[in-house]
Parts: sequence; structure tokens; C-alpha cells
Amino acid sequence: MKVTARTWAVGVLAAALLAGCGLTSGSPMVDDVRPGSIGRGLPLKGADLTVTSKEFTEQLILGAIMGIAFEAAGAEVLDRTGIQGSIGAREAVKSGDADAMYEYTGTAWITYQGNTEPIDDPHKQWQAVRDADLRNGVTWLPPATLNNTYALATNARNAAKYRTKTLSDVAALAKSDPKAVTLCVESEFASREDGLPGMQKEYGMSLPAGSITKMDTGIIYTQASKGACTYGEVFTTDGRIKAMNLTTMEDDKRFFPNYNAAPEINSKSLEKYPQMAEILAPITKKLNNAVARELNSKVDVEGQDPHEVAKDWLIAEGFVKE
Repeated sequence: MKVTARTWAVGVLAAALLAGCGLTSGSPMVDDVRPGSIGRGLPLKGADLTVTSKEFTEQLILGAIMGIAFEAAGAEVLDRTGIQGSIGAREAVKSGDADAMYEYTGTAWITYQGNTEPIDDPHKQWQAVRDADLRNGVTWLPPATLNNTYALATNARNAAKYRTKTLSDVAALAKSDPKAVTLCVESEFASREDGLPGMQKEYGMSLPAGSITKMDTGIIYTQASKGACTYGEVFTTDGRIKAMNLTTMEDDKRFFPNYNAAPEINSKSLEKYPQMAEILAPITKKLNNAVARELNSKVDVEGQDPHEVAKDWLIAEGFVKE
């Protein structure tokens, strides 16, 4: 997905590289942390664990959150976050080269498990993903409400001018005032069935090609903020939404797939260290879109280090102490 790299070709390449040379990168986490509300009694003392993630901001933060939590609980943690593409990190957990990561239910359901139709209910989608992945030696712990999916967003001026709040409103505007609706989107979104073509079909839109401009992800936020396009394709947990004062349109027909973040753990590792589930549960419960936007913004807008952002959040929430 997106910056999230749902692209199959990229993922296959990453998997091939992983299979060919193995996971050789990584460095020990050396954070000076101790238990706060999690990790009391050091239940992971003596454990050697490897955490992984994909390469984009949110994943780097989530990988650090997981690793620092394990450290506070007494584990020695090897940091192998930042793997390019979805499938590389996934294969690391599946093979046991890594023990755990935060992954997205929609990515698993569509990309890894080969389904074409998302499940509307986020909990039922997680259950389906969990049940299917047990045979692959992967266990999914309960998900966060953090849902990193697609959305359309507009700037404050256009929000006030057109008063659209939902995608149904945007579709109605496109019919009543066709010139008012222009879109900035990624090339991938423009061609995905769970992207623009499917969205237009679901909401009864029929935008002319001249109203759609394809561009790189980062530019979309800037162009939408400036009003160069009325609506830009964004990702619901991106920190630039808050920083640029963009307003997202509600997906009132629940078309876009759910991409809830949840701990994905190698089943043998979880069997050996079941305490991982207890440690991660309260953290996962705290993760939502508002938290993700705030943390992502600290990295993407303010230029802070993802690892330090993760650590500061865990300390601020009382999960760990320095």
C-alpha cells in the first residue's frame, strides 16, 4: 500500500532478495529503559528477539515501539526494521528470521492471502486473517484501531467552499459541478481496483481524465494543501494531514479496505515467549489514527528520528521508564 508498499512486484523482489541472501542487516537495540506499566518482573529476561518492519515512517515507528517494549521487559532485541517492500518483512517473520512486527490486516488479506474482496467489518477481517495465517506459522494478536487506509482530503478553503464531508458528497458535487472536482492521485491508486476505479464505481462518479492528475505521494499533500487539486489521495494516518490542515472525506460506503495494524508474530516464537502478547496488548490498544498522525508528523514534518519518537511516546504514556 502506498508509501506502505502494497505493490506486489516490489514485494516479490524483496522476498527473492531475502531468500537469496538471508537477513544479514540489523543492530542491537541499546535503549536504557525499564518497565513502566508493561514488563514488570522482566518476563522476557533471557530472550533474544528480532523485530522487523517495512521501510516507511509509520512502520519504522511501530517497529521501534515493539522493540523498545521488549527491551523494557528484559529481552535482548535485534533491530531489523526498515526492510523494503511488504513481503520481505513478512517472509522474515514467517521463516523465523524475525520474531515479530506490526503488520496491516488488509495487506495480509489481499497481498499475502490472495483475496480480492475486503471484509467490511475490521474485526471480522482480522479474524479471517488470523485464522488463515495459523497454517503459515504466523500468529496475529488483536489489532489496533489504527487504520492506515486510503482517503481523499481537501484544504480548509475548499472544505468551507464545497462543504463536502463524505465521498458521497464528493460524488454529488462531481455531478452538480463537474469542474469543481479535480483529483491528485498516485499512479498505483489510479489503476487499483481498491483505489480510484473501484471508488468511482462504488460512489457513482465518472470523472474525466482531464480532472485526474497523477503524481508522487509527497507532492499530493502539497498540491492539495495549495488547492492545485480540490482533493488529494492521502493515507489516513499520515502526519501531513494534521500539519497541512487537510480535511479527510469519510468513506461512508466503507469501500476502502481496512488496514488495521496488529502484531504479527512467528508462532514458534510466541509459543516460546507467550509473554510477548501480554506486553503488546495495552500498547496496541492505545494506537489509533490520531496517535499515528501525531507520531508520523514528528518524523515527516519535524524531522525527528523514528526510534526516538517511539521511545518518547512509550515514556509519555507510562508504558516504559528511562
